[in-house]
Amino acid sequence: MKAAKAVNYVGAGTVEFIANASAGLKRDRIWFMEMNTRLQVEHPVTEMIAGVDLVEWQLRVAAGERLPKTQDELHIDGHAIEARLYAEDPGNGFLPSTGRLERLRLSDDVRVDTGVREGDVVTPFYDPMIAKLIAYGKTREGAAKKLADALAQSEIAGVRTNNAFLMCTVGHPAFIRADIDTGFIDRHIGELVPAPTIPYRCLQAAARLVLSEYDGAGLSDPWSAHDGFRLGARTPPRLEFVVDGKRVLVEAAEGADGSNAIRVSSGAIAVMEHGETFVVHPYDPFAAADAAGAATDRIVTPMPGKVIQLLVKEGDKVKRGQPLAVLEAMKMEHTLSAPADETVQSVGVSAGDQVAEGAVVVRFVRENAA
Repeated sequence: MKAAKAVNYVGAGTVEFIANASAGLKRDRIWFMEMNTRLQVEHPVTEMIAGVDLVEWQLRVAAGERLPKTQDELHIDGHAIEARLYAEDPGNGFLPSTGRLERLRLSDDVRVDTGVREGDVVTPFYDPMIAKLIAYGKTREGAAKKLADALAQSEIAGVRTNNAFLMCTVGHPAFIRADIDTGFIDRHIGELVPAPTIPYRCLQAAARLVLSEYDGAGLSDPWSAHDGFRLGARTPPRLEFVVDGKRVLVEAAEGADGSNAIRVSSGAIAVMEHGETFVVHPYDPFAAADAAGAATDRIVTPMPGKVIQLLVKEGDKVKRGQPLAVLEAMKMEHTLSAPADETVQSVGVSAGDQVAEGAVVVRFVRENAA
């Protein structure tokens, strides 16, 4: 307040501080960080607990009007929690994920602020936030539960997201009792980002989808039905999928529901259940043969972006962990490092290049290379 008055600041703004509360919150352990002379991403939380429209207020002040309420007239009622739904992969260091939003359905039970819709593309050029979900409750626990329930209704396919991570976070006992700080995620990462396990029922849903694609080909005679009919006893059809690099035979049980599964443009199948999206790949013997001969002598880009720095050249000898290049994507810089002690055979990009995911940046010398 004093800082704003000192510069005669009038308008919406956010002042940010950081505090060290390891020995209790004390005046000399709070530091000023910055002031943003605009609304912040989290402004819906203030709006919901204070019952005001800050965007309207900002426009009114810009038009020369006075603020509708003074500080003494404002009050806080209840709790609100906002989750920022991002196209990113928590299992891979929260790296951004790009692609088309082939399915995007969010809950109607909470406030949803978004600028995208189903069919839009998440590109590497902008922040990958998909939406903000804001839940209100009389208590913190109530707001957290409402938000978790809303996130569980999300159906998103085409990009990886942090939706399941957000569900685990707002449902965590430490979060609910507000035992949080900047080390919260690191302390609980195993619980917030558990090892991915695809439930068998989701594989069955994928199998039913594959069969429905064939059943919908206009062949209505009994000989074309994929129902496992045989004399003596019916045998449910079985299909093969690749799970964790292994072939898995899945029985397409007659009662299995494939309505929560869709085929995405890559050819994979996305199965959405309770806020999580499981991507499964039908077994393709030709793709498997290509993968068996895939090269391991290169560094590729983990996402689309711009090469802003190259740190090696042909013939250089590099040590394990040594930075090779820096990639800029979605307002972040990502350093590509050597996986082992290697000799650079060639560099496939130049500084300033805009590259796609999987672009070869550096190739290493192999003794048996042709």
